[in-house]
Amino acid sequence: MSSRISAAMWNQLFLVSARAGMSLQSQIRQMLVSAILDERLMRGAAVPSSRELAEGLGVARNTVVLAYQQLVDEGYLIARERRGYFVNGDILAPRVGTQSAESREAASASARNAAGSAGDTPAGAAAGTIAPLDPLTPDWEGRYVVRPSGQRNIVKPIDWQQYQYPFIYGQFDPTMFPTADWRECCQKALTIMEIRDWAPDMIARDDETLIQQIRTRVLPRRGVWADADEIVLTNGAQQALYLLADLLVGARTTVGIEDPGYPDARNIFAIRTPKLIGLPVDEFGVPVDDNLSQCDYVYVTPSHQCPTTTTMPLAHREALLRRAETEDFVLIEDDYESENSYSDIPIPALKSLDRSDRVIYIGSLSKSFAPGLRLGYIVAPAALVAELRALRRLMIRHPSAFIQRSFSMFLALGHHDALLRRLADTYAKRAEVLTAALSAHMPEATFVRVKGGASCWVRGPEGLNANLLALRAKARGILIEPGDVFFMGDAPPRNMFRLGFSSIRSEHIEAGVIALAQVMRETMAESA
Repeated sequence: MSSRISAAMWNQLFLVSARAGMSLQSQIRQMLVSAILDERLMRGAAVPSSRELAEGLGVARNTVVLAYQQLVDEGYLIARERRGYFVNGDILAPRVGTQSAESREAASASARNAAGSAGDTPAGAAAGTIAPLDPLTPDWEGRYVVRPSGQRNIVKPIDWQQYQYPFIYGQFDPTMFPTADWRECCQKALTIMEIRDWAPDMIARDDETLIQQIRTRVLPRRGVWADADEIVLTNGAQQALYLLADLLVGARTTVGIEDPGYPDARNIFAIRTPKLIGLPVDEFGVPVDDNLSQCDYVYVTPSHQCPTTTTMPLAHREALLRRAETEDFVLIEDDYESENSYSDIPIPALKSLDRSDRVIYIGSLSKSFAPGLRLGYIVAPAALVAELRALRRLMIRHPSAFIQRSFSMFLALGHHDALLRRLADTYAKRAEVLTAALSAHMPEATFVRVKGGASCWVRGPEGLNANLLALRAKARGILIEPGDVFFMGDAPPRNMFRLGFSSIRSEHIEAGVIALAQVMRETMAESA
């Protein structure tokens, strides 16, 4: 084997590079690229012969030969006739060198000695000693304009998939993911002709085929009709909110927020203005009352209110639109979970009832499908969309063109419609199991009837601390979301929590509720 790296080390590097679903050839290439870029292999160093490496790793020699040839084509290796393969030293030439700890210490000592010889030793320093120089680092604490990390927000464990009963909202369920369908669309988007179409920089544009699918397949289900210049794509609904806040909200702007409501929306608007008004939610959603007259914008989630899941009745929506016209404010409609309704008679979106451009509509394409794709959109008047595009260009130019094209095909081939039907059926069954379990095993709690979406809003008994409940439940393998984070103000209710069921199987739900009920009773008994 190579004199630079032992046979045992090659095997270790190969094991580290192993990835599920990756071919042996790809693993070998990744192993060698990592060894070169991490400078485990010196510039110009010989790598093992193909026969030697193949025997050492226990793979076919041809697999190693093909990996070497591709690395030669990519400039990582140089092939020398009758001598073998060598690391191309030029591959590291553009990289900025980094100093080792020893080099940095030597440089620091040299600087201190130079300062001492120039007579800069501070007064009071002992003879023959060199005073360390204080690094002139910026005062970052004094430079922050805002502190987003200090805002109250929903926290989900990174390792949530390791818990037996993950009652958390909005997470990915691998059993529901249409792997074959999505792979088909990605492969179609990677044909030569498709790549030539989406690979160039689109600057401020969006994929025209996806915009057309949204216009003709997605929005009509919500009763919304829009021209192509009235739609702009975003990296999820959250970026949509951030773009709107950046463009429309200033320090003197008043924004009405549902209370309880979506914490990220509240936090995004709070960065732009201190003038947030909490609008207490009732069984119909946001009340149409005099609080609205103070607002320039009102953020609402009428389809499935976050977090209570309340659906705003049609008459209430019409009254809200009339009030917006009378009081001259604009509604920002986040059509939250609208695609997962269990009813055969969907209520139209606020935007579908809008006749005076009073509604800015926000939708998501990826929330139910795969949250990690981050694909959303805004529907608004063309002049506003033009400004949003210009602002988005300064931020990210545009969302991934490859994802846009793949999703366009996913919609065009009918995969998205089929997925929504499967999700609605699955979620309806899970909701039925969850609410039956709550009624049977947690009678001291009340909950909002689940009519759609993938979560249930629960009010525990008076005196319950849902944060303490969540902490103790987590130790038993149960994850829930305390409800206080959804409320504005310094003294939010402590006895509410949300149970999501998008990522927990039906057969685990009742056992999870039984275990949670036991933890709740123990928590209540200790606080009595």
